[in-house]
Parts: sequence; C-alpha cells; structure tokens
Amino acid sequence: MRFQESRRIQPRSHALIPGGSHTYAKGDDQYPEEYPIFIVRGEGCHIWDADGNEFIEYGMGLRTVTLGHGFEPVVTAAHRQMLQGTNFSRPAKIEVDYAEEFLRVITNADMVKFAKNGSDVTTAAVKLARAYTGRDMVAVCAEHPFFSVDDWFIGTTEMNAGIPLVIRNLTVSFHYNDLESVKEVFSSHPDRIACLIMEPATAEEPLEGFLSAVKQLCEDHGTVFILDEMITGFRWHLNGAQSVYGVVPHLSTFGKGIGNGFAIAALAGKREIMRLGGLDHASERVFLLSTTHGAETHALAAAQETLRVYQRCIVVDRLYRQGERLRASVQESVARHGIGRFFEVMGRPCNLIYATRDANGQPSQAFRTLFLQELMGRGILAPSFVVSFSHSDEDIDRTVEVVDQALGVYAKALEDGVEKHLHGRPVKPVNRRHN
Repeated sequence: MRFQESRRIQPRSHALIPGGSHTYAKGDDQYPEEYPIFIVRGEGCHIWDADGNEFIEYGMGLRTVTLGHGFEPVVTAAHRQMLQGTNFSRPAKIEVDYAEEFLRVITNADMVKFAKNGSDVTTAAVKLARAYTGRDMVAVCAEHPFFSVDDWFIGTTEMNAGIPLVIRNLTVSFHYNDLESVKEVFSSHPDRIACLIMEPATAEEPLEGFLSAVKQLCEDHGTVFILDEMITGFRWHLNGAQSVYGVVPHLSTFGKGIGNGFAIAALAGKREIMRLGGLDHASERVFLLSTTHGAETHALAAAQETLRVYQRCIVVDRLYRQGERLRASVQESVARHGIGRFFEVMGRPCNLIYATRDANGQPSQAFRTLFLQELMGRGILAPSFVVSFSHSDEDIDRTVEVVDQALGVYAKALEDGVEKHLHGRPVKPVNRRHN
C-alpha cells in the first residue's frame, strides 16, 4: 500500500480542523501512524482511500451505516426527496409520515421528535426530565462510554477542560449491573435526581431483572428513566433493545443506524413528558428541540426507506448471522494461537468488539495498535468487529484469513515484546486530560 496522497492531506487537515477530524474517534491518535488514510468513497462494506487502497470496513462509520455505504434504495429515496426540496418555512408532510412509521416500530413511545445528532436528543431528554421533575441532577452509567458532547456528560470524563465545576457536580454516576450503586445515588442525593440515563447493554448483558429494578427505583424516587438506544436500536432488535429486555423507559433516544449514515436522531417517549415541549399544555414552555436542520426532508426520506428495508429484508437477523460467523471463526483462530488470555471477542454478534491484553493480561493500547496495524496492512479496517447488512460470506472469510495472520504476529509479540513489532507510537484513549 502507498499513502502519498493521504500524507499530503494529513498536515492540511490538522492546520484547518482541530484534531484533524470532526469526530475524535476517527482521529490520527486512534490508529497506527503508518496508515493515515483519508477515505474518498465506499460501496457496501468496502472503502477506498485517497491513494486508491481498498479496505473491508467494520464499525461502519461508528455504527451508523447498518445497511452499507451507498446503499442504493436509501440513496435513491434521499435523492428523490432532495429534488423536491430539503427545508421549508413550515413542517413537511414527511415529518408526520415518518413519525407515524417510527412510532409503529418503537411501540413503547407515544411521541417523537427528530434532530441531527445523538447529543441533540440525549441533551434534550435531560432538559425535558429536569423540567418535568423540577430537579437538577443527572445520574449516568459509569461503564457506558459516551452520551453527549454537552457539558452535563463531558464534565464526567477526563476531557473536561472548559466545563465549570458547578456543572460537573450536577452529574453523578452508578455502575452497570450493580443495583446497590444505583440505590446509593438516590440515597446520597435525595429528591435531586431528575433523570437516570444508561444504555440497555453494551458488551456486557444486563443481569436478570436489573433494568426493571433500575426503572422501579426511578419511579419510586420520581426520576425519569432514559434508555440511550443509539447503538442498540435497529441493531439488537428492530423494536429496540427495550423490546429484547422487556423494559419500558419513560424516554429513549435513537440515532446512528436509523438513517444508514444520514444525519438523523430521535427522542421518543411518554406523552405526559414529551408534551412539555409542545403547545397543548398550560405549564411553563420547554425549549425542547428546535433545530433548523432537524427535519431535513432528505434525511427523513433516508430513514423512512431504511426502516422499510429492515422490514423487507429482515436486516437484524442477518447482522446476528454474519456477526456469529465472524466471531466463531476468530475464536477458533485465537484458540489455535493459544492466546485466549490476551485477545477476546466480546458482545452480541450484531455488535462485536475485541479486547487486547499484554503478556501480563492487562488491557493494552500497544497491542491494540499492533493488531490494527497488522489488519490495515492487509486491507481490513476494524476498530471493532461490528458488521453491516452488506458484509458477505466472502468478506467475512477474507477478514478471518487476515485476522489469523494478525494474531500470529500478536502471539510473537507476546513472547518477545510488542515494541519489536510495532511500527510507531501506540494509539491513545479518546478521553484523556492531555495530548
């Protein structure tokens, strides 16, 4: 592979864009420095960079592209709508049409409001909960890595520069699958917790009854229970992970896969709470979501068609099937190389991630970098093993061949030191206090 054009673009990107990217998780510090790729196009699960190098991609735009890059029915629907206009001075009919379709799928909600980013709708949910309860504090799950770019969440991370302490102190945390820690939040801050927000699950599944018990605690304490389904929605199940686990949140948020990469997110929930952002009540008005581009018609058309493809093609079943095919084969390779203590595939088949550990069994960014390095050098871009509808059996089989070769290098590095095999500096966590 040659990266002449990407290396030419790289310094320009940093001179023009803080961090060189508009998403920290896509930045140079997250990938091996010898592969500074800038992508120019994608088709299905394949991408091509500025130098013409081809990769099979996993993660697919931070899990937003569930069907595939340039997926023709979705692109056609968006293009058709663009030709009729994208934004008007009054609501478009498609806003109502898609809201009806969305709520027929997310059956636990009565109302929905659309926006562009996940952060838009999680922050709107927090604001709505504060208005509904008259309280100021927020409880977040400590093990769940990201809820919003806004101060109420980023203030809880290492990367909290610029956020006043008074704001940071309004958010407290609890631990997943630890009901006692949830109880502690409520007992330590009586009548202060406006809402509790968490993902239904990540790589760790909820213990039996945990989610229902958390919801009950919220109701006992007059707190709004919010499920963040950015990742799990349209991936665990078409009706959301709340359907899988049998728990009904007061509010829930969706995004990423609902538009197959188009910018759309959704806040959905119970009418008694959601209506505070509307016109049919006598309470104080809540400035819920009023975004100029929140209901751009082409994004709604893309989301509408994405939903229909899911229903026609039983997309979620394929995500599980292809993910399981990949996991089983990678686990065979791990066992064959005898490195089960050091490399682990985790999560549901529809949302696989991997963990890298050093010779002492400790989490290792250096070994993660080595693994990425060996994959990318062989044409696989895999910050995770998250599949899409477009990953074919051939794509999976080719990936498994490359993973097996990469794990061979990994095994050698465990014996004689990762620094002998690593071609540059290790990658770093996104949320860190200093560069």
